[in-house]
Amino acid sequence: MKAAAIILSGGKSSRMGINKALLKINEKTTIERITDTLNVSFNDIILVTNHPEDYQFLEVKMVSDQYPGQGPLAGVHAGLLFSPYEMNFVAACDMPFVSVDLAEILVKKCGNYDAVIPVINGVQHPLFAVFQKRVTDVVAQSIEAGRLRMKHLLDRLNVLYVTEKDLQAYSNIDLERVFFNMNHPNEYEDAKKWAEADF
Repeated sequence: MKAAAIILSGGKSSRMGINKALLKINEKTTIERITDTLNVSFNDIILVTNHPEDYQFLEVKMVSDQYPGQGPLAGVHAGLLFSPYEMNFVAACDMPFVSVDLAEILVKKCGNYDAVIPVINGVQHPLFAVFQKRVTDVVAQSIEAGRLRMKHLLDRLNVLYVTEKDLQAYSNIDLERVFFNMNHPNEYEDAKKWAEADF
């Protein structure tokens, strides 16, 4: 598929107390799980990190924020700026059960939209979403204006919002699981139990 997958390695992980991306689930770090899953379909994997030394073992392209300390928006900006592809799937590092099938579906739905954002149980998921490279400058403008919430960016783009209803034809995808993210230690324990049940 002619698209890049941009993985955001995350910030301080203050709620978890440890780097979420490097937590192990079934002997694999979360970041490895995500990378291996997306590698199946995407031509390019780009990891956005301000600590590349921590991720050398992944052997993927890495890029650092142009706007350090400005949150996920800065990560999206760095990934888009570095990507050689117009179409880009973005994923956060704290989602251990990403679905490459769902990522492919979102890319295919993008068409002429600037972005495709899933809305599951009424919650927007801009960090499991598709963005066109052409919005890079708009992202930069948002950051420079101090408008750092993803919502601020989306308000300026032509966005396709995709709900469970739009995805109901794909019953093989467990949406609750795909959009599960680990922010607290108890959620990490839940993820390990979930993964062990698959083993």
